[in-house]
Amino acid sequence: MIGLGAGPLERIVAVGAHCDDIAIGAGGTLLTMCAARPGLRVDALVLSGGGTEREQEELAALAAFCPGAELAVTVLKLPDGRMPVHWDEAKAAVEELRARTEPDLVIAPRTDDAHQDHRGLAQLIPTAFRDHLVLGYEIVKWDGDLGRPTAYQPLTPETAEEKVRLLQEHYPSQRHRPWYDREAFLGLARIRGIECHARYAEAFAVTKLALKLGD
Repeated sequence: MIGLGAGPLERIVAVGAHCDDIAIGAGGTLLTMCAARPGLRVDALVLSGGGTEREQEELAALAAFCPGAELAVTVLKLPDGRMPVHWDEAKAAVEELRARTEPDLVIAPRTDDAHQDHRGLAQLIPTAFRDHLVLGYEIVKWDGDLGRPTAYQPLTPETAEEKVRLLQEHYPSQRHRPWYDREAFLGLARIRGIECHARYAEAFAVTKLALKLGD
């Protein structure tokens, strides 16, 4: 765990089970952090989509969502929807990522996400990143698994709009999906904004947080 008052962010890790997970769940937060901290180191790991058009989408998208950052992206070839039976490969990838970085923050799926790939990856993160603040992002979907978040990153209207624009621009393979539209993304951001007294926000689950209020 990492506590409040632990200092400025210099390195972050962002992980997703699929290409577009990171951008949907935390794209506005990435834009906000990278604008505030030029040169921020971002190490991103995606478990599926490697060797397909989705990998190219992801590389271009994360570059756009992390302007000015020192960005490293790894996209693996685990089959979509089959992460539980590829547990060893996923765990090895997470551990390899941990071996080469000491992040100030980890952005990952929520442990109570209804999608088995998202949930499985989320469960792996604290086994490798044991002493880090982990923010679990949310992804709106058919399952109706949105819960009550415990942490919020307010987004300016400009950042919220930029997130939606980049999602539409960089993931053409997803545009046919009924939930992949401006109304869904901005609607959720508006609701989360209401919950934290902002116009828009992204929300996260935090399962463990160490406070350093006396430092």
